[in-house]
Amino acid sequence: MFFKNLTFFRFNPALDFSKLDEQLPEVALKPVGLLELSSRGFVSPFGRDEQGLSHRVNDAIWLSIGGEDRILPAAVINDVLAKKIAELEAKNGRRPGGKMRKQLKDEIVHDLLPRAFVKPSRTDALLDLSHGIVAVNTASKKSGENIVSEIRRALGSFPALPLNAEVAPRSILTGWVAGEALPEGLSLGEEVELKDPIDGGAVVKCQNQELASDEIAKHLEAGKQVTRLALNLDDHVSFVLGEDLGVRKFKLLDGAVDQLENTERDDLRAELDARFVLMAGEVKRLFDVLEKALKLSKVE
Repeated sequence: MFFKNLTFFRFNPALDFSKLDEQLPEVALKPVGLLELSSRGFVSPFGRDEQGLSHRVNDAIWLSIGGEDRILPAAVINDVLAKKIAELEAKNGRRPGGKMRKQLKDEIVHDLLPRAFVKPSRTDALLDLSHGIVAVNTASKKSGENIVSEIRRALGSFPALPLNAEVAPRSILTGWVAGEALPEGLSLGEEVELKDPIDGGAVVKCQNQELASDEIAKHLEAGKQVTRLALNLDDHVSFVLGEDLGVRKFKLLDGAVDQLENTERDDLRAELDARFVLMAGEVKRLFDVLEKALKLSKVE
């Protein structure tokens, strides 16, 4: 269950989550209806057939938002619609007007929806109550905001906001690649994206590249700025940090995963629990470093 991406939101750590387990069943995932396109709601972090819609260890809460979407491709609808229009045109000697075509399309969707395949989905979120952060396992801010909206639906009120840095992240990332001292524990990886600051300027993406090289230095001398940068936190975590403050390619390294191998567990649930505890600790440690380095604003 290790997260692959981290989209962060901040909330006031003083918020009360004591009634969360009572509120979640009201917004549990319901099967998508025959005439519905989608359904969203909370599921157990340990699987849809498991009990309990949240899992808490100390000040970390694991939530999972499940989804069901009916797959009804536009190409299928348009193909059926074109045949209906052709039949009416042949019968009446004229092409149906816009209002009639819309009505036909609605009828087709209504007819096809009950027979459409249902695609399940799931997105996990970690709530760190001590820091007042939500880390959503997505690289998309829009998807992250949708998950925050689901938490808000459960709580009634949840004023969580995207991260905001008091300094330009691009300037910090550029400085690190240019040779400025990195925060304690951080080291450069082997991936970087550089952009010209002007609109429509050149974009350079490098992977498996030594970043302290003449090639990268020349791009910096030409005025390009770093917009994404691969970093390592000790020997525990590797990730790519973007100027949008999103963390991508989040991966626990051997230094962290070795801790799992030293612990005996009897079943899958215990294994998932151990993984959550490990990941929550590493996410907290990473956020501590980023908060100081990027001067992240707090939420009052």
